[in-house]
Amino acid sequence: MSTQLDPITPGEILFEEFLEPLGISQNKLARDIDVSITRINDIIHGRRGITVDTALRLGTYFGTTPEFWINLQSRYDLKCARNTTWPETEKKIRPLQPAT
Repeated sequence: MSTQLDPITPGEILFEEFLEPLGISQNKLARDIDVSITRINDIIHGRRGITVDTALRLGTYFGTTPEFWINLQSRYDLKCARNTTWPETEKKIRPLQPAT
């Protein structure tokens, strides 16, 4: 029997790998990247995903690429879908058959 762990949200990574180690508060980050504290708090608590706009801001702020942040979000979204809706959806798909 395999136990599947919940995927790690991009917000958890933002908080645990960037904010906490660098001693940056959510409020400071929000002010510095010119977004609402609600947006940052919602991302950190998994209530909101990282948009392209937020990825651009975080990339500039932390010296990473926006792709880093978008990829975190995409991987998270894929894992969630594969664990929830995809198994049923996949059964309904008829893959393209090669021409004979």
